[in-house]
Amino acid sequence: MLAIFHKAFAHPPEELKSPASHQSPNKPKLPEQTLHQFLSLHPTNTFSMTFADAAVLAYVKPDSPYSLNQRLFTAFDDIYCLFMGTLNNLCAQIKQYGLSKHTNEAMFVIEAYRTLRDRGPYPADQVVKDLEGSFAFVVYDSKAGTVFTALGSDGGVKLYWGIAADGSVVISDDLEVIKSGCAKSFAPFPKGCMFHSEGGLMSFEHPMNKIKAMPRVDSEGVMCGANFKVDTYSRVNSIPRRGSEADWTQWDNHYAS
Repeated sequence: MLAIFHKAFAHPPEELKSPASHQSPNKPKLPEQTLHQFLSLHPTNTFSMTFADAAVLAYVKPDSPYSLNQRLFTAFDDIYCLFMGTLNNLCAQIKQYGLSKHTNEAMFVIEAYRTLRDRGPYPADQVVKDLEGSFAFVVYDSKAGTVFTALGSDGGVKLYWGIAADGSVVISDDLEVIKSGCAKSFAPFPKGCMFHSEGGLMSFEHPMNKIKAMPRVDSEGVMCGANFKVDTYSRVNSIPRRGSEADWTQWDNHYAS
């Protein structure tokens, strides 16, 4: 999968950007160049959508619809979801949300996101924590102009993010595309964490703990984009619990790294 979001509303962590990126022989690319590379790697089975200068979404269609490592791309009500992996408790989640038994993982994520956005009966961290399996997803709400990304905690699915030449955030499971598009300004997306363009990065496994940026140096001794890990010694002041009338997307800034 590949998702690129303009910096004006995605607000990626500053620690992802490495000053060495523009000094290395391989400099960061513009979003359209990264998209072109991604599409050229899979010329016959790739689908992509571009939302003016705001966002780009692309994914490689699976070779088999029965693959355990699913790749899904679904849209509903101007909300778009890229999903990789499998939810082991999908049937239970479908029943809990009152959805059709034919709902797939990507559609379920969209419905869960809509519930959180519009009614907010549960904390966002608890909703994601309830998902069992190996998964990664990116949600783009084109009406609200917001981004929501999460990666499961078991390490079964890999996800990376970085900063493009124009400051946009790039998210992909393809490490080579990330390296080429972001130069030194990239890092693995932290397991058991979720990122929202308004609330920043937080752990859904340990929501009471802050996320700490850890300096990262490559094999050449060059500073790269930081790794992000849960700080076991530092806790947030409080965990806001939103009422049913609140907009779940307005996370407090103390969640951000």
